[in-house]
Amino acid sequence: MPEAPNLIIQLQRMGDLVLSFPLMAWLKAAEPERPLWVLAEPVFFKPLMPLSPSVVFFPPEAEEQLAHTPLHRVVNLSHRPEAARIAGRMKAEQKLGACCEGSATRIRGDWQLYRASLVHNNRHNLFHWADLNALDLVSPAAMRRTTWPVPRIPCLTRGGRTGLFVGASEAAKRPDPAFWGELARELLRRGHKPVFLGGEAERPLGAAAALAAGLPHSNLCGHFRLDELLRFLRKIDLLITPDTGPMHVGAWGGTLTLNLSMGPVNAWETAPFPPGHFVLRSTASCVGCWRCTRNPESPPCRELFRPARIAFLAHCLLSGRHEQFPRLSGLELLRTRRAASSGLFELEKLSGRSGEDFPRNARAALDHFWHEWFLDRLGGRAPSFGHAARRLAEEYPRALLLLRDRLPRIQAECALALRRGSLLPEAFWRGTPPMLRPLTGYLQLVLENGDYHRDAWKTALEHLEHLAALLAEMRSRSL
Repeated sequence: MPEAPNLIIQLQRMGDLVLSFPLMAWLKAAEPERPLWVLAEPVFFKPLMPLSPSVVFFPPEAEEQLAHTPLHRVVNLSHRPEAARIAGRMKAEQKLGACCEGSATRIRGDWQLYRASLVHNNRHNLFHWADLNALDLVSPAAMRRTTWPVPRIPCLTRGGRTGLFVGASEAAKRPDPAFWGELARELLRRGHKPVFLGGEAERPLGAAAALAAGLPHSNLCGHFRLDELLRFLRKIDLLITPDTGPMHVGAWGGTLTLNLSMGPVNAWETAPFPPGHFVLRSTASCVGCWRCTRNPESPPCRELFRPARIAFLAHCLLSGRHEQFPRLSGLELLRTRRAASSGLFELEKLSGRSGEDFPRNARAALDHFWHEWFLDRLGGRAPSFGHAARRLAEEYPRALLLLRDRLPRIQAECALALRRGSLLPEAFWRGTPPMLRPLTGYLQLVLENGDYHRDAWKTALEHLEHLAALLAEMRSRSL
């Protein structure tokens, strides 16, 4: 008798579908005989099938057929309400992600809950979306032994063909046409061949950039269907792009990619996933925000990305002169890789500012602490947790005092709500210091998702007690 299939529901856009490929690969490797089905939008999955793992795709219209098929597991990776409704209709032994249960929507899976808690609360998050898709199911050993697509070595005999993808989902996440035009001129001056890329919506941007560059025939925006763009990206040597779906398509297809990470994006969450690609981002303390609060229309971090700087960096990448990466004031260059211990995505710092390390180290120490704490609590897979705790104590000792002093108030507020049988206020997690919000945001969602029942309270209080004991131990060691 054939094994019951696994079903992944991914009704988001192009980039989200590509970031689901690692989970598909891991599930196929773990259960090669079990069918793997994927419910996705045809406009995205049809042209991307040459890149995807070997799975069977279904359009949303197949919902009725799938609802009558016994399934082994359903993994809903979409935040759209209809995806939760579809997941609720499926007959499966296990469900993960958002799922309608009667009149309520529940999120199944500790890591799926963590992912949901990051909405407007991702300041200290170091987990990539592709990893978060899989952490409820995939072991560290499986992650470590996975082989990923390798970026192709640029071919300078072709003149260093460079694609400039001019669009993004929000204007704040991309440079303006004048930037792209000047960047194209700088690349051309260094002997490279730039072209402007984008979809139909980017035609005006591409035309303005080509006009600014004085290269009227270099605008290829709107010239390619998605399958044609995929083939074109395989022919170029470097893709320079903001955070956008085609960035993930290019990187997964092996095109060396330089991600200009600007505006309200967190590179740790959405950078090119395979190892060996590059990310350039601001060193500002607010980097990685969910939404810019300083100037939403034109984030200050965007002004640090200057065409001449980017062109020189691109020239180094195209020439293979990685040892000559420049120091860029206000910016840092990072390279994607996989952590040796956990197999998880991480960013390796290659260059950045000098003489201003303490504020960044403080932020980085907190980031690393929460990353390892959640790995330990939700997965029991944090071999570096002790190091993360020591790093926080050494590089940011004031954090221990702030965390230790504030935590009893949070415990008291939770204990009072439990005694009264009341709910935590909606502003509970927002009312805590930013350094504690990874915890309070997650705990509040745990309680809400569990309707404040006994098991939900038990989980929340155990997390609080564990952190309190840990902080007390760290404090005693530092004295």
